[in-house]
Amino acid sequence: MNGIHDLGGMEGLGEIRQVENEPRFYEDWERTAFSILLGMAAQGYWNLDEFRHGFERMNPVHHFTAGYYAKWLSSSSKLLVEKGVLDKEELEQRTEMYKENPDKDVPTREDPQLVEQVKQLVKHGGSTEREVTFNPKFYVGQRVKTKNIHPSGHTRLPRYARDKYGVINEIYGAHVFPDASAHGKGDNPEYLYSVKFDGYELWGEEKRETVYLDLWDSYLIPVDN
Repeated sequence: MNGIHDLGGMEGLGEIRQVENEPRFYEDWERTAFSILLGMAAQGYWNLDEFRHGFERMNPVHHFTAGYYAKWLSSSSKLLVEKGVLDKEELEQRTEMYKENPDKDVPTREDPQLVEQVKQLVKHGGSTEREVTFNPKFYVGQRVKTKNIHPSGHTRLPRYARDKYGVINEIYGAHVFPDASAHGKGDNPEYLYSVKFDGYELWGEEKRETVYLDLWDSYLIPVDN
């Protein structure tokens, strides 16, 4: 979907400043936000694409001003309600309760099996690669053009790279197609490619740079050489 989350190619946002020796978490609540994602994902309540689509649907002002883990917390809250784990009223009541009583103990539950699942997820991640019986549509070195799409749902094709010409640089194999996965439509695996773009093609200026984007079959059109 087109939204404030898709900032690639936008101007006037200032320089990106890196923080030396930046801590993993600035505050304890950020650890909690991180843990919620892993705990719910390990139990199969949602996948990565659903999670990404969750913070894409944030209020634009909130998205633009929120920090990294605030976006995580917003998406988790939305999905917990949408998945029926919590209802909206219960979530609001708990939020108000902890605002008024920030030192109140948080309920705990011992679940060694879930702890082990989360450890494995952190250590190994969750692979999106899938076995398929069909061949890739494109080959290394082939010229392609990205589609000019503007879906209302989730997509991994950024706006600045739509309707642009590139070259297939590498074939990664078949992977879960995020545009389907984010909306409960199954894995629908497609081949995933590294596509090489010239800086001038993307930005319209004489820039000596090359950009590589990971893009799926459905985003690409073959171009006759």
